[in-house]
Amino acid sequence: MTDETCQLRGWREATETALYGPGGFYLGPGGPAAHFRTSVHASPLFAGAVARLLAGTAERLGTDAVHFVDVGAGRGELLTGVLAAAPAGLRVLPYGVERAPRPAGLDPRIEWTAALPSGVTGLVFANEWLDNVPVDVAELDAEGVARYVLVRGDGTEEAGPPVTGPDLEWLTEWWQPAEPGDRAEIGRPRDAAWAGAVGCLTAGTAVAVDYAHVRGARPPFGTLTGFRDGREVRPVPDGSCDITSHVALDACAAAGGGTLSSQRDALESLGVSGARPPLSLASTSPREYVRALAQAGEAAELTARGGLGDFTWLRAEVA
Repeated sequence: MTDETCQLRGWREATETALYGPGGFYLGPGGPAAHFRTSVHASPLFAGAVARLLAGTAERLGTDAVHFVDVGAGRGELLTGVLAAAPAGLRVLPYGVERAPRPAGLDPRIEWTAALPSGVTGLVFANEWLDNVPVDVAELDAEGVARYVLVRGDGTEEAGPPVTGPDLEWLTEWWQPAEPGDRAEIGRPRDAAWAGAVGCLTAGTAVAVDYAHVRGARPPFGTLTGFRDGREVRPVPDGSCDITSHVALDACAAAGGGTLSSQRDALESLGVSGARPPLSLASTSPREYVRALAQAGEAAELTARGGLGDFTWLRAEVA
């Protein structure tokens, strides 16, 4: 084994390097879309719903010029879709926040940046971003002490020092492992990331969308996992796979504000419904019926229980 493979680090440091360091998973040419399918990739209906949310935010603010900030922008897929779906007369000032280089051929209107802009008036939208903000992992030992889990570059783990300080305070407040062997992902960096996303708004709306859990229903062994080529794999922090874990969005809400809802409810409120078109339409307008039926299928996927509909939306409004 190499020195790098043997080196023990906390999961937060190891994940940061594996995802965003030199040769990191998220900096590769294919981007996330080469490995897994998000709501953005599932259907243009998702971008259309976000465009309606953006337009509604502009209406609430009484302006016809709004910022749209896509956090964790990937290769600009959502930005491209929202710009295409934005209503006529709405001037959109788009930003893609992403550590990877600007993709070739991206709409020249889009400002590409590695950091959140400031003074945003409009919509900050983060789809499956917080789950890739690296976090440390804790495990309860036989004596009832929460210890950091350390990991090598080949994915093998061992127990580290006891969790102390602000991390221990976070566990005590939000996610206390109950039995020896129970694990928890320490979500403080995600709380700070969400607070920063809300804080960049002068006025408008911030939304984070992720697989999530809340206090009282935490998974006892955590959710840390890997993805590669569309399949779940063992998490190995060597840059070969995505490393992700579900988000304690209730803790994020306490840190940065906002309320929680299911993706199913959020999208339905924005006009995305999986209801089938009336059969009578097949007789009066067969082409329209086929088109509406296809859209209903896409909407059903976006809102399905047990699938994409189980994502949680965290939404905060800034006056």
